Amino acid sequence: MRKAFCDSLTARADRADFAFLTGDLGFQAFEPLRDALGQRFINAGVAEQNMVLAAAGMAREGWRPWVYSIAPFATARPYEQIRNSICLHHLPVVVVGNGGGYGYGVMGATHHALEDCAGMSALASMRVDVPAFDEDVPVIAAELFDRSGPSYLRLGYSQKPRDAAPPRYKAWRKLLDGDAGTLVALGPLAGLYWSRCLETPRADRPNLWVACQLPIAELPAEFGDDVRAGGVVCVAEEHVAVGGLGSQLALEMLRTGGRPESWVHRPALGYPSGRYGSQAFHRRECGLDPTSILDLFATARETTR
Repeated sequence: MRKAFCDSLTARADRADFAFLTGDLGFQAFEPLRDALGQRFINAGVAEQNMVLAAAGMAREGWRPWVYSIAPFATARPYEQIRNSICLHHLPVVVVGNGGGYGYGVMGATHHALEDCAGMSALASMRVDVPAFDEDVPVIAAELFDRSGPSYLRLGYSQKPRDAAPPRYKAWRKLLDGDAGTLVALGPLAGLYWSRCLETPRADRPNLWVACQLPIAELPAEFGDDVRAGGVVCVAEEHVAVGGLGSQLALEMLRTGGRPESWVHRPALGYPSGRYGSQAFHRRECGLDPTSILDLFATARETTR
């Protein structure tokens, strides 16, 4: 998604109030944005806390700053500065984290972001956006330029099926109909499951939904209909169980009286083997790969019969 992100921001470089700050990242990726912004493209160096403080100060003076780094460096390292200097003052700073979840693979736990959605969505006035596809990025970027408060944009790797056209962007979208319950995935994981579900007969595949925004503002009526009709709800996210999509959705469904017959939550499990590998390796270890998810889903369906 990084190219789609760069293109989306470059298209808005003529905004005089737009500035972009990077934590010494973006080589061979952000050159078009750098050239378009000129002095408004700032390399803050490996100093994420200072970068966030500078962005907060710029926002107080009327700028619309975006700050960018690898997801854990953009969120965990400067968390106090995001909380105190941006969120408590409701400033329109966009924090961008690339490589959400296990995106940086073999670089290990220091480069993985498994708690970022929980931490960011817990902050006052913060909104978390997790685009699922490249096509989502320009729509979300346009919204964030006009948002009055702080935002966190979690970028990943778009994995939609070949030649597929995702539905028009919404925070919650249905990608595919099925007759075997409901599967909800956070952001890019949905594209991975979409490909496998297309190969599965409708009678054996779930309704596939993708969620792209936290905290949950409102659940679509169609989602509630699917839950009531299908019985089983399975939530998959490349994020820890606490504070992510699964826990927030469970709370919202209890609040609105939408309790399903069977509930399955598959979050990131950390490092079960104690080893590091590719993003695909970690997804398999956690049971987040398409085969594991559909097997888990089938087992859950059997228990409700």
